Amino acid sequence: MTESETVLYETESLCPECLTVIPAKIVRTPDDRVEIVKECPEHGEFRDVVWSDYRFYERAFEYEFQGPGIENPNTDVARGCPLDCGLCPQHESCTALGIIDVTNRCNMNCPVCFANAEAKGYVYEPTLEQIEEMLDRLRSERPLPCRAVQFAGGEPLVREDIHEIIAMAAEKGFHVQIATNAIEFARNPDLAKDLHDAGLRVVYMQFDGLDREIYREIRGSAKVLDLKLEAIEALEKEGVSTVLVPTLAKGVNDDQIGPMLELAREYHVIRGINVQPISFTGRVPLEERRRMRITIPDFVKLVEEQTDGKVPADSFYPVPIAAKIARLVNTLQGSNKPEFSAHPLCGVATYLIEENDGYVPITEFVDPDAFIEFLEQLVEKVGRIESRRDKLRAAKMLMKFITKNMRKLFKITMGKKLAKLMVDVVTKGTYDAISEFHWNSLLLGCMHFMDPYNFQTDRVRRCVIHYATPDGRIIPFCAYNSVHRQEVEEKFSVPLEVWKKRRAAAE
Repeated sequence: MTESETVLYETESLCPECLTVIPAKIVRTPDDRVEIVKECPEHGEFRDVVWSDYRFYERAFEYEFQGPGIENPNTDVARGCPLDCGLCPQHESCTALGIIDVTNRCNMNCPVCFANAEAKGYVYEPTLEQIEEMLDRLRSERPLPCRAVQFAGGEPLVREDIHEIIAMAAEKGFHVQIATNAIEFARNPDLAKDLHDAGLRVVYMQFDGLDREIYREIRGSAKVLDLKLEAIEALEKEGVSTVLVPTLAKGVNDDQIGPMLELAREYHVIRGINVQPISFTGRVPLEERRRMRITIPDFVKLVEEQTDGKVPADSFYPVPIAAKIARLVNTLQGSNKPEFSAHPLCGVATYLIEENDGYVPITEFVDPDAFIEFLEQLVEKVGRIESRRDKLRAAKMLMKFITKNMRKLFKITMGKKLAKLMVDVVTKGTYDAISEFHWNSLLLGCMHFMDPYNFQTDRVRRCVIHYATPDGRIIPFCAYNSVHRQEVEEKFSVPLEVWKKRRAAAE
């Protein structure tokens, strides 16, 4: 690092070449960027941008939130983070969303896929018994058991028993999601209904924009877009909540946020757009990373530009703000629902309300800081909702607050309904209440998952999105994809040719 840079704090990271854990510094550069700087004794110095706007960085840390930690860790502290995953006693957040890779097979071969699907020459496909054990382990986590699971891959829809997997998770009380390229929904018109009936609640659809050339570059085929649009039609017909998940890369598809927002206005089932900036695997030169790297501040500026300022950058808040609200609601209800106590730099989001001429961010009507302050006062006055009388009292106080402080809310078409939904979320706190709120708004967010170049152990320890693995571990998302994936898959996989012979024999 240079003398003109300021060290903000020290952490640990990975050498991108040998994956050794090495010291790292988070620094502020003279042009107000936040970068990570580290040096491997064998492979030299590496640096990468973490957050492209220092002022937004400062604002993000205003919402830092300490999670409850893990009362029943699965591993011990031996080699240090991220090698002891997991979860180990050093982890600071419970699992808000559990991910289970049900296969590494895929019906596509995308160049940007961090899982690499079948390109590795083996098939990783946990048995139903192993998947059930992973679900039970997620649910047994304390003090906050995991309540939502996402089946991923590879392409999970290529598993012939995916219906049974979804039904098993639903029967155990999980809110069931699936991460998919969605092509099978286009090929099989009945699949959306079948999986919805089995218990599927949300489809996370890989979707990179509305320009066919993007799919030619990122996914290897321009025809993929047509199949995805057919899949959305099928999901719309069945009424399955859908989240578009673009892998955003500078100069490739960073002009597609606006078009995707317009697509969401056409299809009611599109209830979210969750952007994931591209992660780099393998050796990637600094210049190439600079050319394609997008950070969260870049994303919010793109949104502001592509909505003509209607969704400004300051309408986005870091994920931990949801943890503050969740803890207050948990206190009111005496419940133990998940808290999104992620690191402030992991992600941001806002809710958008649709009006005649486009979207308006909910922050135009609701001041999140004032809302949190009110919830703190509500907890102090009501304590805990234990009776119908308590619920009515809390609802009355909340509606009074909304009427007094959110007058602009009642000037829009959805205003009264949104006010009621906010009351239901606070006083009931059920998935049904939260789901109803989602069905009447659009979540626009960005989760910046790390790669070995920008990896920080202090972020990993606060991760709330975790992989469950067949060996009884629960591993933070970025640690799994940067360090542990190959080890786990190789341990529980069979050579591709062996798998093909077994499959042929079974048929």
